Amino acid sequence: MFISLLKISVYFRLGTVFFLMAVRLKSVFICKSCFLRNIVQIRLLSTSALRVIRSKVSDIDLTAFTPDKIRNFGIIAHVDHGKSTLADRLLEITGTIHKSEENKQVMDSLQVERERGITVKAQTASIIHKHDGDQYLLNFVDTPGHVDFSYEVSRSLAACQGVLLLVDATQGVQAQTLANFYLAMEHNLKVIPVINKIDLKTANIDRVYEEMTSLFGIDLEDVIAISAKNGSNIEEVLKTIVCKLPSPLQRDPKSFNPNNNLKVLLFDSLFEMHRGVTAYVAIIDGVLRTGDTVTSQILLNREQKGKKTYTVQEVGMLRPGREKTDALYPGQVGYFICNMKSVSEAQIGDTLFREGFPVKPLPGFVKALPVVYAGLFPPLPVEYDQLRSAIDKLILNDRSVTVKHTDSPVLGRGFLIGYLGLLHMDIFRQRLRQEFQADTIVTVPNVTYKAILKPSRKKGIKEPKEILITKASEFPDAVDVIQYSQPMVTVTIVTPVDYITAVMDFCDNRTGEEISNTKISETQVVLVYRMPSSEVLIDNFYDGLKSLSSGYASFDYEESGYEVTNLKKIDIIVNGVEVEELSRVCTSDKVDGLGRSICQKLKTNLPGQLYPISIQAAVGKTVFARETRPAMKKDVLAKCYGGDYSRKLKLLKRHSEKVKALKQSGSANISRKVFIEIFKR
Repeated sequence: MFISLLKISVYFRLGTVFFLMAVRLKSVFICKSCFLRNIVQIRLLSTSALRVIRSKVSDIDLTAFTPDKIRNFGIIAHVDHGKSTLADRLLEITGTIHKSEENKQVMDSLQVERERGITVKAQTASIIHKHDGDQYLLNFVDTPGHVDFSYEVSRSLAACQGVLLLVDATQGVQAQTLANFYLAMEHNLKVIPVINKIDLKTANIDRVYEEMTSLFGIDLEDVIAISAKNGSNIEEVLKTIVCKLPSPLQRDPKSFNPNNNLKVLLFDSLFEMHRGVTAYVAIIDGVLRTGDTVTSQILLNREQKGKKTYTVQEVGMLRPGREKTDALYPGQVGYFICNMKSVSEAQIGDTLFREGFPVKPLPGFVKALPVVYAGLFPPLPVEYDQLRSAIDKLILNDRSVTVKHTDSPVLGRGFLIGYLGLLHMDIFRQRLRQEFQADTIVTVPNVTYKAILKPSRKKGIKEPKEILITKASEFPDAVDVIQYSQPMVTVTIVTPVDYITAVMDFCDNRTGEEISNTKISETQVVLVYRMPSSEVLIDNFYDGLKSLSSGYASFDYEESGYEVTNLKKIDIIVNGVEVEELSRVCTSDKVDGLGRSICQKLKTNLPGQLYPISIQAAVGKTVFARETRPAMKKDVLAKCYGGDYSRKLKLLKRHSEKVKALKQSGSANISRKVFIEIFKR
């Protein structure tokens, strides 16, 4: 009892002390309260001018945006010319997102895009802009700038009526600028030329004007000079989009009618773990509403026994995040979720329509043709199913890859993947790891060769037959072949005049054939070469070009058919046994250097044995390169502390016989770890 009273007394005294301290400090806080309140008010006033109240789709009447009030356009440019930054400013100025210094790469939603600072996936957003008292719905696509993702650009432009052609005021017209301009011309799109980064000290606007005029035939009055970073002159861009770009109805007067049967173009898709496939669509005719039952033209053409239909569970727009709506109307772009689960159900370019009301299918998209093939294997055989599931989900969002199943005696079951370039291959592998936690082993990439086989009764070939060679195991014997051919590309290089000699020598050393040499300004030159695609896609052409031009040169390439050549298959033999996974196909002039390089890598990475390991590179039966992994030395007499000399001789003889037996039965098995090291580029 006494202890309890003592505690109460202590707590009371402490409370009294704290109360007196608060009373003394109160006057100080009162004196400062007015000052602090003023500071808060000043801060609120300073930020209120920058803050934009974000308009929600639920507050907007989408029926008011008839096709004549809609503009669909893409933003195209070379790498790092400011496409994503311009997209951020368009979103801010139209009130789609709040203005903030943190708005950087808002459209780049993938982790790999933010890490590398490049756009690899075309992203769509819808914004609303008021002009002359009328509201317009602007749907735009932020496209990739790297040549490996040109298929994304081409597919995106198929749903547009115009483009913003962005050029960096410090770099001028680059290789991918040319490629994208010609791509827009192929799609018959209206081009709005824009010069970006005019706020930089190194900007040379007059030179860029000259280049755009000479290459594209653009009038100077049509060019808009902006700074996407600080937002200067962006309003002029919006005004030009509304006034000069055609509406969807102007491009196709017979479509975009809300009273027609529903016709929807599926132009992209994305897999989510708990919701299945999210389909990104453009409404061509009719109205898409939540609760509608739709079906697919592709699935209908397959004549499946069970007719597949889907109930639309959610409809919305991309601003750039998803926002639900009740419906989507003609000319509008958005998304819907309808419980699609597999790759075969969500086909890019498919036409969707309401069940029972078939329509004429849309042309769809031309399938991308891979230019580089590489094997993709799981680190452990038991992870094969996990990798297969991850690939199936990822190709929903990246339809430019092709997938075939393959087997390897060492690496086990895996996949032969076709890519549009080496960067595309690296991005695909990185996305598998980041988005699906799937680690992989990637084999050495190869291009696709061709061979024409001789007629043969034994093989059932009645007349010359052309085959594709995507890996070394498919390489036919020379005695069965009439001719080999290799893929060629036309390379367009934009370089400063100071580096023209070095760049031309670089291309000549890679068996390039000069097609044209055009001076587009006092400081810039455009070179066009035709060369084997293996020289560009496999042998680090990009790194070499950037190195010799101090980073100023840029290049783009396009396929240019096939050319007859002399091909050889390099076989790698370890201790007399051929290792199929290390075999390579190349032109005859590359055989010696490539074979010796593989042998040296094996010598470095193979674990030592008690016997020497011979490593050979051969073409047919002719060995042209050899390395030997020395035997590991073992101190046989380490435990022999004494005894007669004959005892030591006996131990040495026994070890010698053991090494001889091991060497005769030495296996060529190579661990997965060694393969990983050899396949590293």
